[in-house]
Amino acid sequence: MSNTCFAQDWVGEMMTGISGYDGDLAQQRVAFHTMRPAVSLNLKYNTGNFINYRIGLSYGSIAGNDKYNTHPGLKSRNLNFKTNIMEANIGIEIPLQDPLSFYSYPYIFGTVGVFHFNPYTYDKNNVKTYLQPLSTEGEGLSNYPERKKYSLTQLCFPLGFGWNVDVSDRVEISYEFGYRILFTDYLDDVSKSYINPDALRQAKGDKAVELAYRMNVPFRAEGAQRGNPKKNDSYFFTGIKVGFVLNTSPRY
Repeated sequence: MSNTCFAQDWVGEMMTGISGYDGDLAQQRVAFHTMRPAVSLNLKYNTGNFINYRIGLSYGSIAGNDKYNTHPGLKSRNLNFKTNIMEANIGIEIPLQDPLSFYSYPYIFGTVGVFHFNPYTYDKNNVKTYLQPLSTEGEGLSNYPERKKYSLTQLCFPLGFGWNVDVSDRVEISYEFGYRILFTDYLDDVSKSYINPDALRQAKGDKAVELAYRMNVPFRAEGAQRGNPKKNDSYFFTGIKVGFVLNTSPRY
């Protein structure tokens, strides 16, 4: 589909879609029960060459629940969480075909970002409770000095692909999928092994013990596996973007 009109443009974009999660509480890399609605706002600068620049803000939510897992050990662990994700990112977008020659073309992108999360669950009385302050795996406790408190604001590296269609000189529509490389395994507050419940109760109280040990089988020994520390968690955003050219520079 030949396109002989192209210019250096500022493009405002809005994406509506879903966010999802891959981690210790999901057996599949893409699991439908982890997905929730999401929205993104981007500002893109089309240079007229093969590297475009973009900056964006994204907001979504994710969830995980052992009741959806089929493995008996994971199901009996009986953990769950939810969190909202707020992200800002900046980077580049690379068309894989010449925008001067095609109205429709695939692209890839790579950015660096900062995101904020705060995992929570509901206790036996259905009270919303944030998990990070409870140190459910001993993070930040003097008994477990090797387990540091995890930060709720961290770096991420969004990478992905999309397909863009120029509807007119002023409007473009695209589908996009972006996967986030993270440096934390605590997006879901689950990573390593169970700790001594008496030590946890003494440091953080009964609520921490209740939410750290939710198994519907007898308590597992201290040191028993709770999560998989060898693999970090991740999340993704995907959806349909609509872009509007913001400047009035002529196309030729």
